[in-house]
Amino acid sequence: MKNLKNPLVFMLIALTTLSFTTIIKEVKKVNTKESKVVWKGYKVTGSHEGTVNLQSGTLNFEEDKLVGGEFTIDMTSIAVTDLSGDYQKKLEGHLKSDDFFGINNHPTSTLVFTKVKAKGKNSYEVTANLTIKNKTNPVTFEISVYGKKATAALKVDRAKYDVKYGSTSFFDGLKDKAIYDEFDLVVDLVF
Repeated sequence: MKNLKNPLVFMLIALTTLSFTTIIKEVKKVNTKESKVVWKGYKVTGSHEGTVNLQSGTLNFEEDKLVGGEFTIDMTSIAVTDLSGDYQKKLEGHLKSDDFFGINNHPTSTLVFTKVKAKGKNSYEVTANLTIKNKTNPVTFEISVYGKKATAALKVDRAKYDVKYGSTSFFDGLKDKAIYDEFDLVVDLVF
C-alpha cells in the first residue's frame, strides 16, 4: 500500500501544480498602417528601392517570448520611391507585370514562421516559409522585438520564385542589363 501512495501523491502534486501554472500565450496583431516594408533591388548599373504594404500580420508570443508569426503582403501595393514621374510609373508597372511579380495572378505573398530560436534578450533567429507567385521556399533571418515594435532584415533570392526578368540564373549575355537575383527587405513592425 505504501508503494501505491507515493505515485498517487506525486500525481496529485503534479496535477495541482499544473492546474495553477498557465503559460501566457498572446497573438499580437500587426498595425499594417504604421508598419513599413522597404525593398531594395540591385542591378549591375545601380539599384532601385521602394515599399510594399502588409495586408495583415500577427506575431505569437508565449511568456513574452516570440514563438511564431504570419504575414500577408499586398503585392499590388509595390511602389518605387527612388524615382518620380514617368520613370517611377514605368518601373512600378514592370514590377507588377508577369516579368516580375505578376500581381494579376498573384496579388499576395505570405511569410509563415516555422521555427523561432532565441538569440539574445530581444533577438531571435526565424526560419519561415516565404511564398511568392505560388512558390514556397524557406528563408532565415533575424528579428528584434522591443516593446510594441519589431525590426527584421532579410535577403530574398527571386530566382527561387520564378521571377526571371534580367536574371543571370535564367539568361546568358545580359552584361550591364543584368539584375541581381537577391533583393533586400527591411521590415519595421508596430503592433
